[in-house]
Amino acid sequence: MRLPLPGRAISYDLIGPGDASAQDAPVVCFCHSLASDMGMWAEQVPPLLDAGFRVLRLDMRGHGGSDPDGDAYTMEGLGDDVATVLDALGIARVHYIGLSIGGMLGQAFALNHTGRLASAMWCDTMPCSPPGAAEVWGPRMRMVRESGALTALGGPTMERWFTDAFKPRNPRRWQQIHDTIITTPAAGYLGCAQAIMHYDFVPRLPSLRLPVLVVCGDGDAGTPPAENKRIASLVPGARYEEIADARHFPNVEHPDVFNRIMLGWLSARR
Repeated sequence: MRLPLPGRAISYDLIGPGDASAQDAPVVCFCHSLASDMGMWAEQVPPLLDAGFRVLRLDMRGHGGSDPDGDAYTMEGLGDDVATVLDALGIARVHYIGLSIGGMLGQAFALNHTGRLASAMWCDTMPCSPPGAAEVWGPRMRMVRESGALTALGGPTMERWFTDAFKPRNPRRWQQIHDTIITTPAAGYLGCAQAIMHYDFVPRLPSLRLPVLVVCGDGDAGTPPAENKRIASLVPGARYEEIADARHFPNVEHPDVFNRIMLGWLSARR
């Protein structure tokens, strides 16, 4: 589905119980990583449906089926997009799950729309822009800007996202995610990368009064365990869990482990 907005549209899907009980079923809202789309959560949808949840998945601006929106994206603006979709669908509160930039904009959503959340699960993310962000993101953005595509980023990104063991174990899924990276529109990638380079929620996270679980792959170099533990230490009462033998996409590389953690967390707050 596409939610029309002035000058653009946001792509989403909402699936779950189709009978009269649907309105009473809790909603789990997912937001994806940079250069990905809602398809990165395919492994999580079936167990959530089996457990009686409704599942709402969003595509960020300029990703998947969502249109880009100018050049200057902010985490606050991306978080507001989540609230806009919830308003349009008449959904009061959700359990939110986001990975990478999905966890970053999820922090903005939690800080600015706390009442819309029953809980938050932030995965493989950071509480602020990384040190030396310009040096890290500058070359990637320049490459995309000059070529107009993400083709050259496909291989290096997959190396950061998955351990070497994943491709031979699941080559079709590896290829699917690789293809999503290289077909991500340049405008969406560049806009969201700008948002990653300019945010800092560290001063505000201690003010949150919300159940928060932070999850990270133990081998994630881009958004390392130390930064995820830092988020958990900043939010009062937050918890941290680590997934072994995983890099940036533990939900895909080790879905059984991730789903066990996810369902345990959600079931305790249903």
